Amino acid sequence: MKEEKLQELLDSLSMVEKIGQLVQVPGPVLEAQGQELGVRDALGISEEIIQNVGSTLNVVGADQIRRVQKAYLEKSRHKIPLLFMADIIYGFRTVFPIPLALGCTFDPELLKKLCMATSKESVAAGAQVTFSPMADLVRDARWGRCLESTGEDPYMNCRYAAAMVEGFQEGLQEEGAGKGMASCVKHFAAYGAPEGGRDYNTVDMSERRLRQEYLPSYKAGVDAGCEMIMTSFNTVDGIPSTGNKWLMDDVLRKEWGFEGVVITDYAAIAELMAHGVAEDGKEAARLAMEAGVDIDMCTDCYANNLEALIREGSIDETQLDQAVMRVLRLKNKLGLFEDPFRGADAVREKEEILTPKHRGLAREAAIKSMVLLENKEELLPLCREDFQGEKKIALIGPFADNRDALGMWAIHGDKDAVVTVKQAFLENIAPESLVCTEGCETMLAEDYTDLLAFYEQTGKAAWSTEKRKGEMERALALAAEADVAVLALGESELQGGEGGSRTKLTIPGDQLELLRRVRKCARKVVVLLFGGRPLILDEVKELADALLLVWYPGTEGGHAICDVLFGSREPEGRLSMSLPRSVGQMPLYYNAFSTGRPYDGKTPIRFFSRYTDCDNTPLYPYGYGLAYHKAAYGPVHLDSHTLDREGKIEVSVEIANESSRAGMETAQLYIQDMAGSVVRPVKELKGVCKVFLEAGEKKTVTFQITEDMLRFYGKRLRYESEPGKFRVTIAPDSSCQLQEEFNLV
Repeated sequence: MKEEKLQELLDSLSMVEKIGQLVQVPGPVLEAQGQELGVRDALGISEEIIQNVGSTLNVVGADQIRRVQKAYLEKSRHKIPLLFMADIIYGFRTVFPIPLALGCTFDPELLKKLCMATSKESVAAGAQVTFSPMADLVRDARWGRCLESTGEDPYMNCRYAAAMVEGFQEGLQEEGAGKGMASCVKHFAAYGAPEGGRDYNTVDMSERRLRQEYLPSYKAGVDAGCEMIMTSFNTVDGIPSTGNKWLMDDVLRKEWGFEGVVITDYAAIAELMAHGVAEDGKEAARLAMEAGVDIDMCTDCYANNLEALIREGSIDETQLDQAVMRVLRLKNKLGLFEDPFRGADAVREKEEILTPKHRGLAREAAIKSMVLLENKEELLPLCREDFQGEKKIALIGPFADNRDALGMWAIHGDKDAVVTVKQAFLENIAPESLVCTEGCETMLAEDYTDLLAFYEQTGKAAWSTEKRKGEMERALALAAEADVAVLALGESELQGGEGGSRTKLTIPGDQLELLRRVRKCARKVVVLLFGGRPLILDEVKELADALLLVWYPGTEGGHAICDVLFGSREPEGRLSMSLPRSVGQMPLYYNAFSTGRPYDGKTPIRFFSRYTDCDNTPLYPYGYGLAYHKAAYGPVHLDSHTLDREGKIEVSVEIANESSRAGMETAQLYIQDMAGSVVRPVKELKGVCKVFLEAGEKKTVTFQITEDMLRFYGKRLRYESEPGKFRVTIAPDSSCQLQEEFNLV
């Protein structure tokens, strides 16, 4: 439909019909079953508005979408189709590793491929908009939604956000193609920095820090062409994002040029009242509309108040028209006026989901995201031939044979399709070489406090005292008889994700006690660590011979784990978040500001910036990860020590594979600005190069440094570089010492 036709359509709409386009309702509101359960009444929206709503949430499946869309259009005066949006975060039916794990791949192109696959499955099932990527920068492991972020580094988060938007929207611009889905970048802005790591809590930081570190990843998504932005729950400079005109209008629309749709997070407009910036729903609606919010997700604020606000002159009707036009344009771009079902087809849906190709991608992504943290005496890889009946592996732990490998936000994933660790083991070794038991529960009542009832709703009722004792004894007996004990431990799915903030970051329940006791009787101990955030692993590090961080690895997690354990593939992951020594270090990140009293980690003097009971450094730094090959980095070489504003410097290093095994090395370029008009980080990641090395091979890795890489928000909040001295290195992780210097002139 051409723009002039859209304008004609807009002009023909009544006030109620316009407002309806800006209202999103949960799926059950439009279904007979939901109506019977009182969902519609609970929302408090009139029947007239409901008959004209513009979009719905988390209705998926080709048959269901066709049914809901058909029923809606039959009652629609102008036949404006519904938009179907869904939380499809890191896979649809085929679930990939959580985004925090995908951040460990250091491979944006891989993430683009995964999002293309996700889009293909989702579009076949009728979904049109995905609430992904989550571009929030995270530095506090207490925050449960760490799992949805790609990590602590602004540079990599920018690259990932752009790649994911491009992947989801691949083919969207092809007229009549019915390919791709609209990507909604969230949560704008700085949702990943709540005080105390407590979800939904206050965020308060300088505009400089906001612009330098937290905003770039959202802008990368905007620059990549995302069609939608979601507001965050938190405040920004004392004003909730959903009612923040500076953030939504001045920055997002005017400064960045975003022309797409802005949608709230769930019930966020109504929460302006809880924040204390709006007295009632009417004032909340006014603040959100003035800020530039187009769609009200699942509250009655717009539905019940916009007309009155316009009639009394508190809101200009042109604001309403602009918001409605943005929604209509998105529907038009998706081709919904020509095909309101957008190709949703039950037969196609079955053909597209969980295909061998998509499962292969899931397996590949899981392999590349796993981080080998410890490998004492080169215990890994295990020799598959040793376990064909002669030697034994004791597979122990709550994740040994369960399907909780998807993480909390894989709400559309197929758990029945998950390959467990036990299943994969039985495909690799003889059945008589494997013994398996849980050993303990994932968590205990005290790990979940008042939310235990939620845990029990999943059908995972707490074990009896007798069962706990019996399982522990069985696990110890099996471990004592085996040649290797493999412990599959970690966080419950319910302990992370939205609302999953924690003050204790140790492995929950009896799992640490199980590890301690297995250590005493087992010959060798391998720990597979599942989870969605950095955990405190100081004791685990000491007790395990090998420690493999597998995160929530997704549908093909079991296969990927065995690929790595038995050496058909190397672990390629490098940490996307620093792993702390203590929860008291939070927030913890490698690119911290310089301090006036830096601590060198050695000098025994009290009056430095340090803890008296813990080292400043992480247990494992950002970018860290072991491999089966052994790489050595030579000295860094610069082809010039002076950089002018139009030129470039080439910085290079020779990397040698000093082992008999080939492998992938993730070379990382770090730069430090030695003196700026404002305090600068101790180092910043500015480039990544993945290089494959054959056994005994040497390769030179080269990066180019240009003036634009050195820009920052200085004293006057201008984004520019400043002349002066810089240090640089190329290294395998962020714990590196900067080696060479150059000057920007």
